[in-house]
Amino acid sequence: MTACPVSHELLDIEYEWDKLPVPSSLREFEAAWSNRRNPLDYSGVWRFRKLLPFASDSQIVTIGEGQTHLQQTDAVGKYIGLNSKQCYLQYEGMNPSGSFKDNGMAAASTHARIVGAKVAACASTGNTSASLAIYGGVTGLFKVIVFVGSGKIAYGKLSQALDYGAVTLQIQGDFDDALEKVRLVSKEAGIYLCNSVNPFRLEGQKTIMYRVLEGLGWEIPDWIVVPGGNLGNSSAFGKAFIELKQLGLIDRIPRLAVINAAGANTLYDLYQHHNLRWNAGRPDQTLIDKFYADMDTQNRRANTLASAIEINRPVNLKKCLRALQACDGVVREVNDTEILNAKAQVGAYGFGCEPASAASVAGAKLLREQGVIAPSDRVVCILTGHQLKDPTATVGYHAPETDEAKKLAKSGVNQCSFKNTPIPVANDLQQILSVIRGLK
Repeated sequence: MTACPVSHELLDIEYEWDKLPVPSSLREFEAAWSNRRNPLDYSGVWRFRKLLPFASDSQIVTIGEGQTHLQQTDAVGKYIGLNSKQCYLQYEGMNPSGSFKDNGMAAASTHARIVGAKVAACASTGNTSASLAIYGGVTGLFKVIVFVGSGKIAYGKLSQALDYGAVTLQIQGDFDDALEKVRLVSKEAGIYLCNSVNPFRLEGQKTIMYRVLEGLGWEIPDWIVVPGGNLGNSSAFGKAFIELKQLGLIDRIPRLAVINAAGANTLYDLYQHHNLRWNAGRPDQTLIDKFYADMDTQNRRANTLASAIEINRPVNLKKCLRALQACDGVVREVNDTEILNAKAQVGAYGFGCEPASAASVAGAKLLREQGVIAPSDRVVCILTGHQLKDPTATVGYHAPETDEAKKLAKSGVNQCSFKNTPIPVANDLQQILSVIRGLK
């Protein structure tokens, strides 16, 4: 069960902290790294298990997730408009399946093991299916079924689900259609559901913020900037900081910026144009229902090259509103051209990411231009997935004569400001040397 049978609201995980062994300082977690031969302490999720205490050590599932790094980069900081030493990238593409999803899937797989699940399922734009499939394949604990929308998944991600042995059902429709069906099927057939409607997914995703703080020597940044799709990450990050503040482990909460793609901007539209807010746990459901009804009437579908966030009906919308309130947050949208230009800048300095990841950098740049982020602010941008999740977007951006480039142009990407175009040259030594000598 992922939702209340009466209100139909998503369930949340709450702990009785007064009955649990809580660390007196975040620095206590540094001792776990010295014990990294223990798989639970090696895991970048489970070494923080005192802050997600729903499983015993013997029940925990891990495949070495969370070995990700906080990277300081002045080059990307300059692109955003930040002062030296103020820009950080949290690169979640280094997870086993190549995206941040492994943080949440480690926790969901653990809960699936606790309840004895034999089959697990998800709907996916790609990363969730890859992550669930790798956990099912490596652990052998459960069979995996993934639902994907027709033509709505990057091949780099689809190939993972297929290679890791998942049963893949391609639904005629988009992600929202696939999610609707997998929720119905899971309920009817008693299948364990692993989308971010599952509250244990969000527990695992909280640990991304713990690693950010760890990378900053437990200092609090001024801003966390994250792409907004199904809004699981932003919801999890807000929950992480609410709990840390409640436990007295931090003295302030950073600000949160959630960045939609312009072609999948439900949160932005509701938050900016309709003034939807958390409202002490009572957001305006009538407003949400009318918005979705209008969306159906007008047949508005999400449409962005950032396929990982190509979602019209974010299931964690209300939890994200809670996070925005707690973190004094803002919401912005960026178009596909801005996303791919930011992606090229991230890639040029060694942190190749999928398009959706770069929404965080493009959004930080926009907020800096608007004066919301100051040049002296310490900003952490979350890079959610590896570059090779969607290599066709990269090739299309840099190589103008390819079919991939034509697809980008057809989608409205017409200003590739940082393209690194391949240079054609004859199979001749002197001509090759001539080209090389002419490089600046």
